[in-house]
Amino acid sequence: MGGMTDQHSVRDRTTEGAEAPPWVQVSYGAPKRDEGPESTSRVLGWVSIAAVLALVGVAIGSILLAQTLAEKQAVNDAVATSQLLGQSVIEPTLQDVDLLSQDKAARQDAIQELDSVVKNFLDRSEAGDGTGIVRVKIWTPDGRIVYSDEPRLIDPKKTYSLGPEEQEALDEFITKADISDLSEEENSYERNFSKLLEVYGPVVTKDGDPLLFETYRRYDVVDERSGDLWKGFGGVTVSSLLFFTVLLLPIVWRLLGRLQRSQQQREELLERAVDASIEERRRIAGTLHDGVVQELAATSFTVAGAAARAKTQGDPQMSDDLHGVASTLRSSIGGLRSLLVDIFPANLHTGGLADALADLAAPLRSRGIDVTLDLEQAAVDLDPDVERLVFRITQECLHNVRRHSGASSVRIAWHSEGDEMVLDVVDDGRGFDPADVLARPREGHFGVRVLADVASAAGADLSVSTAPGAGCHWRLRVPRR
Repeated sequence: MGGMTDQHSVRDRTTEGAEAPPWVQVSYGAPKRDEGPESTSRVLGWVSIAAVLALVGVAIGSILLAQTLAEKQAVNDAVATSQLLGQSVIEPTLQDVDLLSQDKAARQDAIQELDSVVKNFLDRSEAGDGTGIVRVKIWTPDGRIVYSDEPRLIDPKKTYSLGPEEQEALDEFITKADISDLSEEENSYERNFSKLLEVYGPVVTKDGDPLLFETYRRYDVVDERSGDLWKGFGGVTVSSLLFFTVLLLPIVWRLLGRLQRSQQQREELLERAVDASIEERRRIAGTLHDGVVQELAATSFTVAGAAARAKTQGDPQMSDDLHGVASTLRSSIGGLRSLLVDIFPANLHTGGLADALADLAAPLRSRGIDVTLDLEQAAVDLDPDVERLVFRITQECLHNVRRHSGASSVRIAWHSEGDEMVLDVVDDGRGFDPADVLARPREGHFGVRVLADVASAAGADLSVSTAPGAGCHWRLRVPRR
């Protein structure tokens, strides 16, 4: 028995150089034998990794969102605080003084009165653990600073341009906040601070004149308040996600356990179905061989003897008729014996895989189909399970060749390839569309689908390379035991 050539040379010899169609895996989800508890642990590991990644992703997203919301809330707190100071402290003070008076002494008295009030909430601490307000300004609508805790900013002749946000606060009578632009001229005395939050809103004098009350707050106080908020929110979110993950893992473990048991039951059912099929084939073959075949053989001998006697008795017509009956009986016996080989190959258990495959090839040769066997000697001695699998796959493939392909030649090759044993069954028939046939198996093709599950359950892979008009190449890969 010669060595095996590569898959391209096998196909070239049967399809006269036609380009091989792509390979299609024939698999229906049966578990391989080496995918037991380790596979469950591996799946659980992947689920755990995915859960951790999802947890980290959601946690990071939640923390970022919490930071954004917390910072916004901290700014809102600063706005509320400044608005409260303006309405509850600054505005009542303005009712008692005349900050806009034309009399310089009256204005100075108003400034001193405001200084006595403002110093109570200004934050002069180095540690930054106070209110965070480091500067206070009161503006007129035309851009003059009429009060500030920094007296150098108070200049009746000096005006600055109010921005659209400040003007909107005055016009709409609302309080707003923004990051201070320390490069502006009116902020020249605040440049020793890295970042400030300015909050501005309207206040009213005793004469009903609107003024803009503005506070400047260190942004690290906002950051500290924001940190307190998002840490609380983020802690609750992360702990909730961890608790959910801890609850989820036992459920996943139970589901994987059920899936594994279901796969094992399916594998056992497939093995029982195959074993039952083999036993049934053996029983039917034995019944036919010991019953019908033997009786037909005995009858053919009897008829042949009667034909000989008729000839000696001078009745040639009767002799010819009886010889015809005997010939028909012998032909029927030959057909039954070929059928017995198809049903149950006795040579698989007595003569081995090589003889059993030769028996499978005989019916095709009797139909004028050229069959070539190329079996590598080192790959022939196998354990019974692998022999049975190889035989059944080959039997089903040749059955399809005989019934559907219209092939004139078939090549059966069995060889070793690395850590695998490989079976190739190649014909030069009409081929088929594998996607259509495997998805919706028609009559006569369902057996291959069942065998695909059997191959997968045995740890083997079954694939096909075919297309309409391009022949058919079945390939079985079995791990070397």
